[in-house]
Amino acid sequence: MRETPRAEPPQPRPHRAVTHTTGTSGPGTPHRSDGRPPHTPRGVRRPDPHGRPGTTPPVPGRPALFSALVALALMTWQVLVHGPLTGLDERVSRALVDTVPRPLSELASDLGNMTVALPVLGCAMAYAVWRGRRAAALYAGLAMAAVPLLVIPLKEWTARPGPLEPWAQGYYPSGHTATAAVAYFGAAFLVSNRLVPVAAVLTAVTGTGLVLRGYHWPLDVLASLCLSLLVLGVSSSCTRRSCSRTATG
Repeated sequence: MRETPRAEPPQPRPHRAVTHTTGTSGPGTPHRSDGRPPHTPRGVRRPDPHGRPGTTPPVPGRPALFSALVALALMTWQVLVHGPLTGLDERVSRALVDTVPRPLSELASDLGNMTVALPVLGCAMAYAVWRGRRAAALYAGLAMAAVPLLVIPLKEWTARPGPLEPWAQGYYPSGHTATAAVAYFGAAFLVSNRLVPVAAVLTAVTGTGLVLRGYHWPLDVLASLCLSLLVLGVSSSCTRRSCSRTATG
């Protein structure tokens, strides 16, 4: 009776290269120095309560926020000392005022009114709460509340006269521009990031209308845009951190 030969375990072939890195589970296993898998699967994002991948508003990078802060400080300094940048600003404003019909520029500037911008943000906040994004809605509301708290002291400090009303003061920065930017961008972040271009257009139309109508100098509008970027950046960062804590909690 012939015995059945015992199966021998497979031996490594000497001519084959074996990929092995210290710390891996075995030879031939792809490995990264940090212990993570070589590719991160798409499905690692936690879904929102409705089963769709959760999203958070885009957060401006630190260089963008730092640049906005520096630009705001520079413009504020020029307004306070009435420097060369302010003189150029006033010449540009006088060349632009009333270059379009006043009804058109007034309609554009009205987009920054509280009665127009706040209902838009309010509807977006209600939608976000309905979708379970209460933290995002809360921080968007706080960002809007921060606008007058930041704009009014700057107006009082700089006491800049207006283009058409030199006897009046408190035109720097533009409260209407800041209101439009924070409200429309905040609403876009709460509803869909695809609406960000729409928010940018509405904000640009508001600022342009304010300059063409003579309600604000161009620097007033630019300073408000920088201020709004800072407010939106802080709000978005807080929202992202809150969502991260919720996902890992």
